[in-house]
Amino acid sequence: MRQGFPIATRGQSIGLLGGSFDPAHAGHAHITREAMRRFGLDQVWWLVSPGNPLKARGPAPMAQRIAQARRVMRDPKVKVTGLEAELGTRYTAETLARLCALYPGVRFVWLMGADNLAQFHRWEDWRTILSLVPVGVLARPGHRMVTRQARAAQMFARARIRAEAARHLACADLPAWCFVQMPMSDLSSSSIRAQGGWRGAAEGRREWT
Repeated sequence: MRQGFPIATRGQSIGLLGGSFDPAHAGHAHITREAMRRFGLDQVWWLVSPGNPLKARGPAPMAQRIAQARRVMRDPKVKVTGLEAELGTRYTAETLARLCALYPGVRFVWLMGADNLAQFHRWEDWRTILSLVPVGVLARPGHRMVTRQARAAQMFARARIRAEAARHLACADLPAWCFVQMPMSDLSSSSIRAQGGWRGAAEGRREWT
């Protein structure tokens, strides 16, 4: 294990929540706690990304975003990391392949919101992601239509696990994904930035996944 990387032992279930966290806010913390409870996770790691290739505007400096994330999320079972930058990976599929190799026997679960599921088929090597780890999709009530319309959901309909069995997602045979509804905050990073509550985003850069 690389020095400074989070500690996980064989057999543990670890949720991975990736994003720019520009900025992290209470909504991220709420989703994380719900994911731990609903999917029976031992830990959740926040993967604060250097950027996102699907977004035209670059984020605030990474150190600033990590510091804010650690102020927002103070649960000892949640680790705020810059693993993608440390690993030198650009895309989620690459990150997951490296983490699976570095942590043999650890059961990772990729976590995403329903809005990300809608564009999941646009992600680089998205099918590889489903071959590496199960995916937990988190949504506020009323987002069932997103699941029905999402291309990835349609293509992998047979791999879907019922919400009632969500706690078994980490141990499911691959590919596997599960959609769960939960009360969610209306907070968003974009609205915080629009209201002037967060500064430091740099223009002219493209974010990584």
